[in-house]
Amino acid sequence: MAFELKEEGFKLKDVLLVVGIPEATYHYQIQQLKQADPDEELKEVILDLFQKHEGKYGYRRIHLALRNQGYLINHKKVQRIMGDLGLKCVKFTRKSRYNSYKGTVGKVAKNRLNRRFNTSIRLQKLVTDVTEFKCLDDEKLYLNPILDLYNGEIISFGISKRPTLDLVLEPLKEAVRVIKTEAEYRTTIHSDQGWHYQHQKWIKTLKKNKVFQSMSRKATCADNAVMENFFGILKQEIYYGEELLSYHKLKQKIEQYIDYYNNERIKVKLAGLSPIQYRTQTSQTAA
Repeated sequence: MAFELKEEGFKLKDVLLVVGIPEATYHYQIQQLKQADPDEELKEVILDLFQKHEGKYGYRRIHLALRNQGYLINHKKVQRIMGDLGLKCVKFTRKSRYNSYKGTVGKVAKNRLNRRFNTSIRLQKLVTDVTEFKCLDDEKLYLNPILDLYNGEIISFGISKRPTLDLVLEPLKEAVRVIKTEAEYRTTIHSDQGWHYQHQKWIKTLKKNKVFQSMSRKATCADNAVMENFFGILKQEIYYGEELLSYHKLKQKIEQYIDYYNNERIKVKLAGLSPIQYRTQTSQTAA
């Protein structure tokens, strides 16, 4: 109010007397207004990070990304600045999941994993599942990734228009090649009781390559919670709330996302590193 009255031609001393503001306070506030925003650079960096990751990062990951760039800042300040800038991840309701269970059509393995999802050993515990996406022209896309519980890395995956047996066998063969050359301990691969994983070809491939098989109990999603969580993150960040794409465009988008997820998307539990950054750093430390 004092600023507005002064601009209208009133004498400063008279204005300050009327509004009850000491002259020293007035001049202090004027100097404060003239000063540059001390967080201006930080705001620009935060905005760049938010845009780079297409709005996928909340304040916790932004805080870790800033720390990786050498900024020492409290996470609460990052949260406040993001609030001031109106930067917020958009959340969508998770849709129903694909169900490949068709009863006991083969052999059901015991649950070796038993919800013990943590491991400090690479390629010791792998999880897998199939999920479904709707595309344009009533087409569907099916994704089958194999995830390493050591660092959350997707070590192989298959994409198809139909949930065929090859959808899961091809990624398994690719994973086996990695296991043979890089695994230090015997591997266990965990899945639900979907018909693919009860099939003799799946079971024989595991036995031939000395990989233990593990299965969730019937209709118990929590037994494969890490895989379910990955599907949720993927669909949250590139699928829910977006326009339907053709099969080929969605396939390309998923392939690009998995590359981004492995190489760039940082994880809080990996100390602010991406899965491959974490694997690379830990292998160098061990050496």
